[in-house]
Amino acid sequence: MDLIKEHNVLLEPMRIITGEAMRVHRKYKPGLVESAYEAALKYLLEQKGMKVERQVYLPLYWDKVKLDQSYRLDLMVDGIICELKAVGFVDSSHIKQLWSYMNITNTEYGMLINFGGKSLYSEWFHRNPVTGIVEKVKLM
Repeated sequence: MDLIKEHNVLLEPMRIITGEAMRVHRKYKPGLVESAYEAALKYLLEQKGMKVERQVYLPLYWDKVKLDQSYRLDLMVDGIICELKAVGFVDSSHIKQLWSYMNITNTEYGMLINFGGKSLYSEWFHRNPVTGIVEKVKLM
């Protein structure tokens, strides 16, 4: 398999997630709370046969000590973290939140999806498993 085809196969789940998020955005428009978009997207993705977990508990550790702090991932879809927003615009703190989740969990792919704007915002990220650096996915 050539590199472009291999790259596209890896990104196919993110294309599906974005497509279903667009369906949710078209139906409900901006204005609902984040959890409503989350429930609808989870339903549609499960209908496509994808494994979806909602509000995944994410504890925080210092070395092997579990700290008195935890987070919740909005959706984990076939190993991809999906951080959902329902805000007027996405800023760097939203992106950093996703990156932190990706680093804490050592997850290779993540998506930031915002339902709050006039059009759907979807950005895809890849975490290098060797360096830990998170970068925007480059489409080919």
